[in-house]
Amino acid sequence: MEFLHGQRLETTVAIAVAVVAVAAGAAYLFLRSRKTRGCLDPENFKEFKLVEKRQLSHNVAKFKFALPTPTSALGLPIGQHISCRGQDAAGEEVIKPYTPTTLDSDLGSFELVIKMYPQGRMSHHFREMKVGDYMSVKGPKGRFKYLPGQVRAFGMIAGGSGITPMFQVTRAILENPKDNTKVHLIYANVTYDDILLKEELDSMAKNYPDRFKIYYVLNQPPEVWDGGVGFVSKEMIQTHCPVPAADIQVLRCGPPPMNKAMAAHLDDLGYTKEMQFQF
Repeated sequence: MEFLHGQRLETTVAIAVAVVAVAAGAAYLFLRSRKTRGCLDPENFKEFKLVEKRQLSHNVAKFKFALPTPTSALGLPIGQHISCRGQDAAGEEVIKPYTPTTLDSDLGSFELVIKMYPQGRMSHHFREMKVGDYMSVKGPKGRFKYLPGQVRAFGMIAGGSGITPMFQVTRAILENPKDNTKVHLIYANVTYDDILLKEELDSMAKNYPDRFKIYYVLNQPPEVWDGGVGFVSKEMIQTHCPVPAADIQVLRCGPPPMNKAMAAHLDDLGYTKEMQFQF
């Protein structure tokens, strides 16, 4: 009888352990699926509270928005963007795409670095925002999809605020120790003060010298300047981007005239359409 009682006790304990294990596994999968799903809705705008606004220059500011919980992820695939909805100076609705400078590994919040133009309709909305206000956001949006190691190297050509998707992709690559992709970035602006995220970009170049190279180009450089001068040329692309090959890709993002000129340069240099992508 004692033997049978012992067997029943062992069976009961085994069943209890199995139930706990199954419950823990289910909870893990549930939490992981919630994290993977993220906070965004591609069809409907959701409200996110502004918790910090930091002026970086006379017309550039960093906006930090809170997510529902400290462990929430935005749910934005690498290289994609969100749509922000606001009101212009006339009170009319305006919607514009922006790329956060944060990744899904940055839990609890997301950040936007915004350059505000005097006549910009959405710029007016951001200029008027105060801590505690809410931003309507929808996403993710975009055609770009990135998987670690999908190319051997990226060339990137960015102008002005077009740096944000490049910054996001570069951060994701460099912070993944299993991703050996190399990044070669050409970043063009009018003046030195127009360069966005310079401190962060220079830090990445210093910390990952074998994986990330950056070349700045200015139309109106200061007296002491060791970068490029004028517009991005074919010669600059030849010098600072990977040569055309099946396992490389050149990304570009900037004002429409710049994008058009860069596409023509890349075509002339032998980069096929498959080797190019425009955000």
